[in-house]
Amino acid sequence: MSVKDRFFLDRDKAVLVVIDVQEKLCLAMDHKVLHNLTKNIGILLETAAELGLPVLVTEQYVKGLGATLPELKDKAAAAPCFEKMAFSCCGSAEFVERLTALGRTQVIVTGMETHVCVLQTVIELRDAGFEVHLVKDAVMSRSKQNWQTAVEAMVLTGAVPTSSESVLFQLLKVAGSEEFKKLSKLVR
Repeated sequence: MSVKDRFFLDRDKAVLVVIDVQEKLCLAMDHKVLHNLTKNIGILLETAAELGLPVLVTEQYVKGLGATLPELKDKAAAAPCFEKMAFSCCGSAEFVERLTALGRTQVIVTGMETHVCVLQTVIELRDAGFEVHLVKDAVMSRSKQNWQTAVEAMVLTGAVPTSSESVLFQLLKVAGSEEFKKLSKLVR
């Protein structure tokens, strides 16, 4: 695999995964960091919709943690949502079946908490052979130390650290298109 194949996203190979950004869980988060997280995941959801990328959403123990934040749920209205009890998304047979059925090799990972559900999902996705792009400004934990430790661990697994703007522009590839004109406004 070339360096470009490993580090560049391709809209025909990528899928966006939003992990457990749920109402009650969000109450325990730093509000400033949460605001940035939801803004960045929103940008990625709009990008996915415009470029035709599939999106998968998960929710951990909905009875206890509530549903996905309404502002994200609205932007991901067409995406299948998988309720799970396992921390890793790969603990949901339905999630794994849908992801596998898509035939995509690149997984763009966002959500919370970085050191629990995101970390375990990334480890299992890497173990299954997926190229994982970890959007560092679109994952969070209650503590910065837990976030940092988990990010370091995921990078050690081979996950590619990235940012929401990098994802957007890698998927666009070129300036000047109608898609570029529409989506570049999201990050101005």
